[in-house]
Amino acid sequence: MDRKKTAEFAGSVAFGAWAAFVVLALVVTGRHGAPLAPDRALLAWSLGHRPDMAVAVARGITATGTGIVPYALVVAAGLVVGRTRRQRLFTALLGAGCLALGQAARLAVMELVARPRPPRAGWQASASGWSFPSGHTTTAALAAGLVILAIRTRAPRGRTPWCAAVACWGLAVGATRVFLGVHWCTDVIGGWLFAAGWLGLCVCVAARWVPDAGTPDDAAKRPVAAP
Repeated sequence: MDRKKTAEFAGSVAFGAWAAFVVLALVVTGRHGAPLAPDRALLAWSLGHRPDMAVAVARGITATGTGIVPYALVVAAGLVVGRTRRQRLFTALLGAGCLALGQAARLAVMELVARPRPPRAGWQASASGWSFPSGHTTTAALAAGLVILAIRTRAPRGRTPWCAAVACWGLAVGATRVFLGVHWCTDVIGGWLFAAGWLGLCVCVAARWVPDAGTPDDAAKRPVAAP
């Protein structure tokens, strides 16, 4: 892996995502939290298309976007990436730290924006706190991004279907928040942008300043200094 190119690409992704997130946050706060036209349209659609089976499936998917599931996925991905016991512990803690700090930063932004949720009468799932950006969406997207990074690092072949499946899960959690009526669609978009910006920042920092742990194979390839 070219650390310099990785850092530059991740930094570019972070900059673009943060810029878009700030614009969206300014639009939301400028309207004092009032829904935009797409927000109202998608909420109205979800209210009219809620068969019991779809609601049950949506609740099951949305439940995986919080709690222990995202952390379990991230820790498992970190354990897979490492080759030695020390590397596995380090990468698992690094991934969990990225996720935890991202959640803390998202909570701070939530309190700052203080956007009300959609009307409670349309809720099909429990929810608490402010609405922007969506917490389930942000957490699932961060976890999905970290797992995809692990897959791309450790699976040189046959990784595309796995990456696509993980990405679909991350997107599906966000979609269920709108379908279940507990978030506006711009909350979910904000969550995706926030996750992309935070993940890009973490990868950029790691690529620039976190040292390589090294592997037994790497150690074997190093030239031995002459006596």
